[in-house]
Amino acid sequence: MGTMHRARVLAFQIIYSWDFTKKSDPELLFACARDLSPNDFDASSEAYVKLTVCGTLENIQTIDNCIKNHITNWNFDRISRIDLAILRLSVYGLLYQKDTDGKIIINEAVKLAQEFGGDDSYKFVNGILDSIYKENGHKN
Repeated sequence: MGTMHRARVLAFQIIYSWDFTKKSDPELLFACARDLSPNDFDASSEAYVKLTVCGTLENIQTIDNCIKNHITNWNFDRISRIDLAILRLSVYGLLYQKDTDGKIIINEAVKLAQEFGGDDSYKFVNGILDSIYKENGHKN
């Protein structure tokens, strides 16, 4: 597993953990995760995790509204917390990290969904993210 994939996994795990209390300080969550696996991160991946987690949580209303607007035949409240954390992380990337190719963001989200989600999570995550990607002026 590459360093950036591990960084995305950690960012996903922090966002997932935050969802249970909505009060946890992302810096504290990051420090706890870093203490559990201190050798996994270099300075650039640590900066990526902090930027991505803090950016996601600062923009959570906009991100959640974007997800809600792209769900068809499903209720936002029924999305599993794992899928929701992956979507939140990835929607932040699509909306705010313009220096990263959207296709890479979607591919990484699909990998996370296959690794941590249910059997069909990757299809669900891919469908929503692809819709957001296309709405923002991208074509496959």
